[in-house]
Amino acid sequence: MDRRLQLFLLLSVSSAAAVPLSKAASGQRNRLLLISFDGFRWDYDQDVDTPHLDQLGKDGVRAKYITPPMLTMTSPSHFTTVSGRWVEDHEVVHNMMFDAKTNLKVPHRQTLTRSEWWDNGVLPLWITAQNQGLKTGSFYFPGGAANYSGQAVNRVVVEETRPANETEWKQNIDTVLSWFSEEDFHLVTLYFGEPDRVGHAKGPDHPDRKSMIRQIDRTIGYLREAIDRQHLSDSLNVILTSDHGMTTVKKRPQVEEIVLNKYLNLIQLASFEILDYGGFGILTPRPGREQDVFDALSKAPNLTVYKKNEFPENFHLAKSERLPSIVVVADLGFNLNSRLIVYVNKGDHGFHNGEMDMKTIFWALGPDFKKNFLSEPFDSIHIYPLMCKVLQIEPAPHNGSLSVTEKLLLHGGSQRNGVSVGLLLTLLCSLSRL
Repeated sequence: MDRRLQLFLLLSVSSAAAVPLSKAASGQRNRLLLISFDGFRWDYDQDVDTPHLDQLGKDGVRAKYITPPMLTMTSPSHFTTVSGRWVEDHEVVHNMMFDAKTNLKVPHRQTLTRSEWWDNGVLPLWITAQNQGLKTGSFYFPGGAANYSGQAVNRVVVEETRPANETEWKQNIDTVLSWFSEEDFHLVTLYFGEPDRVGHAKGPDHPDRKSMIRQIDRTIGYLREAIDRQHLSDSLNVILTSDHGMTTVKKRPQVEEIVLNKYLNLIQLASFEILDYGGFGILTPRPGREQDVFDALSKAPNLTVYKKNEFPENFHLAKSERLPSIVVVADLGFNLNSRLIVYVNKGDHGFHNGEMDMKTIFWALGPDFKKNFLSEPFDSIHIYPLMCKVLQIEPAPHNGSLSVTEKLLLHGGSQRNGVSVGLLLTLLCSLSRL
């Protein structure tokens, strides 16, 4: 055979090997379903029988744990996942929309639909994907109901309650999968409010939390059955993650609970505060009183007080224009109370993201992911470039790195076409001997 013809055939085989089978056969890219179970601590599956999650790890990839951004709260962390930006860049700095100058405070549920809180110049994955011709949807996912530079997500279902009903969960899964199978969506984000709610109400060690993990496990089993039933197994990638962990709240008589007004007169020294909100608090001192506030809070036990311009670099919060000048982070398990102890939660988050109780989960499976692969821990900010790679889109500017997560992927898809790198090398060696 003519060597030029041989070389042409070899290059043809190489080119075919670089294209995933599903893409080559259908002319379409693989799709992505991003699922978040709020408040799923990294080790919640270790004290409960979870056969479906165990099988998910064998059929796909999982990380030992992932580290959420600082702040370990629902809205800030979720928006880091879908934007790949630190909180100081995307500026969703709290679950509540607030304005320290006007004393505005908007509850979390209402904040979900307030675009002025979410739209700060950073584009989330939905909009970046849409701008490159993809069809996207959000089902209950934080940030999905906002407009970004005038653009809305193609399909949005806004969370009105946090249903724990297993039947409703299955219905939501069926709805989302129908968007893929019947309407050719490329990206959908799906949010569940558990096990966060039961973790708050009962604490992470309560039997009800374990029951909820079993329910989540059954839901994953249902999801996989539904994916097969709707013939999506060869084209749909699934990423399963969360926003933060959960820890037990320390209360009297075991500990002396924090009441900040014991250490400073809030009426005299502060013009704005959100302090009765778990382990993270913010405070605007009155003019000229910042040092007084800082000094007073520095004497309070079981917390750390920061001036915003002196944040540790790894917090990635110092550049935020929204955060007030004083931030308080309680020690693990201690809730911040401003004047009275009114906090009823048995479990909470919002603490330092270096604490193991704040770490969370990552599983993934589908045609673009390896099988039975356990990853070392990584920061959640690196999920964004991974999702862009899976969707084959150019990412918006971000702080993550694909080099951290690309080892989870089947590189180039050559194994799915039955043509291995080893075979190509063999062919090259054969040609060299001709």
